[in-house]
Amino acid sequence: FAALSEYDITGRTFELSEAGARIAREAADVSTTRTGRQRWVLGSMGPGTKLPTLGHASYTVLRDAYRTNAEGMIAGGADALLVETTQDLLQTRAAVLGAKRALADAGLELPLLVQVTVEATGTMLLGSEIGAALTALEPLGIDLIGLNCATGPAEMTEHLRYLARHARTRISVMPNAGLPVLGSNGAHYPLSPTELADAQETFVAEYGVSLVGGCCGTTPAHLRQVVERVRDLVPAVRRPVPEPGAGSLYQSVPFRQDSSYLAIGERTNANGSKKFREALLEGRWDDCVEVARDQIREGAHLLDLCVDYVGRDGVADMAEIAGRLATASTLPIVLDSTEVEVIRAGLEKLGGRAVVNSVNYEDGDGPESRFARVSALAAEHGAALIALTIDEEGQARTVETKVAIAERLIEDLTANWGIR
Repeated sequence: FAALSEYDITGRTFELSEAGARIAREAADVSTTRTGRQRWVLGSMGPGTKLPTLGHASYTVLRDAYRTNAEGMIAGGADALLVETTQDLLQTRAAVLGAKRALADAGLELPLLVQVTVEATGTMLLGSEIGAALTALEPLGIDLIGLNCATGPAEMTEHLRYLARHARTRISVMPNAGLPVLGSNGAHYPLSPTELADAQETFVAEYGVSLVGGCCGTTPAHLRQVVERVRDLVPAVRRPVPEPGAGSLYQSVPFRQDSSYLAIGERTNANGSKKFREALLEGRWDDCVEVARDQIREGAHLLDLCVDYVGRDGVADMAEIAGRLATASTLPIVLDSTEVEVIRAGLEKLGGRAVVNSVNYEDGDGPESRFARVSALAAEHGAALIALTIDEEGQARTVETKVAIAERLIEDLTANWGIR
């Protein structure tokens, strides 16, 4: 969609996606028959040119465009969907959730793969560390996370090592043939086929990588040697140690702090901070952001954002402030509201992994209850949840009742909503 809009042919998204996948499907099937080795088709969903975190396009527009993109490739016979070369975590989530909706519509459970692009600077284009990417994307229910483009294997090594240590999913790597070198005849990629094959052999044998390939500057000669080298390798067994936490666009923050409790700054709450509330009511958005920055400087780990106030349009206020904090705050955001649509507005602005405050059983757990609607929203966006020991009878006041409601919450959220 983002690329096709520049040529005024967005209406052909499905047609072109289906045609590309169908051509690949036909070629793969011919090769499978000729060689006797199964060939697979990965439907590639690239980053486009619109980054939602920077306001180039809305999250929902991108999500729905990626859904059409995925529908076309599914119709064309893709065996899996690959969201690749991603530079903005909010764009990545839009692509993943668009693809998941397309798969649900088709009644299929094809593998869903994601590859982020880490620049030579050590972060994604918008400043995201690899830990922030893993924290934001793994809870979406993807089958694989990896790296591609931007650099060669040497520059990818430490980021891949992090994924090998912490990712519960399978991992992948598709490097460029080194960093481009500018010469009198233009740019060229210096890595030889043998050097690329050496690197991929190491990644499979030592890091447990499951899917390998080549990106910019790699040639048939490069990939021929990679295939010959890794074809019969068994990936190393990984024993990942996950780090549950929340994430901003830039970094991951573990819930378990080594030398402190997890401190949630609550001055960005219209019901608890007069300074923030007055700035909100007067539309002084920069002052709202400054309140958040004060809490960052004072050592908060997360920021509680609540814009609920009588007479205000909470959806508009949340979109405005969450959109600003998406890039202005290095800390993850706790979205604090009694209104489901206000929470949704925040989630659709934040590329990292937010926390939703909160769920409880005050109005029950039926399909129209707030508990069900918030849980579904958190599960879709991979958000974490604060769950309170309140049920249909009110707030628990004894140890026994608190424990009973907590057990009910944990069982419900893990078994019925897929939340860890």
